[in-house]
Amino acid sequence: MARADITDLFLLDDLLSPEEKAVRDTVAAFVDREVLPIIGGHFRDGTFPRHLIPQLAEMGVLGANLQGHGCAGLNTVSYGLILQELERGDSGLRSFASVQGSLCMFPIHAYGSEEQKERFLPAMARGQVIGCFGLTEPDFGSNPGGMRTRARKDGDDYILNGTKTWITNGAIADVAVVWAKTEDGGPESVRGFLVEKGMPGFTARDIPGKFSLRASITSELSLQDVRVPARNMLPGVKGLRGPLSCLNNARLGIAFAVTGAAIACFEGAREYALSRASFNGKSVASYQLTQEKLADMLQDIVKAQLVGLRVARLKDEGKVTPVMVSLAKRNNVKSALDIARVARSIYGANGITDAYPPVRHMLNLESVFTYEGTHEVHTLVLGKAITGLDAFD
Repeated sequence: MARADITDLFLLDDLLSPEEKAVRDTVAAFVDREVLPIIGGHFRDGTFPRHLIPQLAEMGVLGANLQGHGCAGLNTVSYGLILQELERGDSGLRSFASVQGSLCMFPIHAYGSEEQKERFLPAMARGQVIGCFGLTEPDFGSNPGGMRTRARKDGDDYILNGTKTWITNGAIADVAVVWAKTEDGGPESVRGFLVEKGMPGFTARDIPGKFSLRASITSELSLQDVRVPARNMLPGVKGLRGPLSCLNNARLGIAFAVTGAAIACFEGAREYALSRASFNGKSVASYQLTQEKLADMLQDIVKAQLVGLRVARLKDEGKVTPVMVSLAKRNNVKSALDIARVARSIYGANGITDAYPPVRHMLNLESVFTYEGTHEVHTLVLGKAITGLDAFD
């Protein structure tokens, strides 16, 4: 489908460098050529297009905004544009890249030893080693400080016990960044451990029955007396600051990325409305109610584009704050979800099939609305920033 010029109503391309545009266009062409023709089938079958990983690696997508160790070293705007185009294809593919780069490679890069960095990062950038991020537990999602997973020191090793759930890439991961409490079991005792596939007692199983992110691997991790060498503990961070910094890093990418899903839904609905004849042979697009829907969708896309670009620039300038990221994630994901729902209505009955993009994006965005901090949690983050009062208590 040809891109609609109206989607760049505020000429955001003028604010991008030639390198940023080249990165975006390279990934966009890949999505058009390799992803869009097959993703509906993978969503229908509940399978992840694993054969695309080498091509993602070859383009420098994995850990794209990290410096050194075989990573591309791109700025945050370029990384956001990469994720936007992957999201335009499907949230499942974007989730794979987000988790690999922002939630697994990032903590190793930021908090790992030099030995850990050299052992994992180059292979992860090449897509030869897949990672996942083990924080959420069956009873603790928005409150990670309540985690029950424990790591007990035993000589030169740690013995890990616990369960992690809703883990993207879990069943295909070669290494999991698992967060566990040590010592007295308080929130400040949390440490990150690199748990490798094949370690006795470490297993992963797919979570069945998903109606969202079907073209993605979502798993439960079980750790039963898993012996992890002390050299696999991340030495550079202690307490919840470690996992929360990873989540904040990932949220920013997601806030930028979801506009890709919104664009896919808007452009598809626009083209469908122009080509679909209704009463008296007039196109659906000629009716006032349809034009209102399209106008609202475009308005929200422009706002999301501006928010995403600004927060990414602030990250590159070292000025971004978690509150800014919360607003960006909260606004942009809700806007994208609303756009997907409205776009679905323009297609009429056809909109509920996987022959067209809206319902697939709509179902995926229901998950994105919840993960990396729920919409409600980001509301309370903003509420505290506005009032100075902590509603979490």
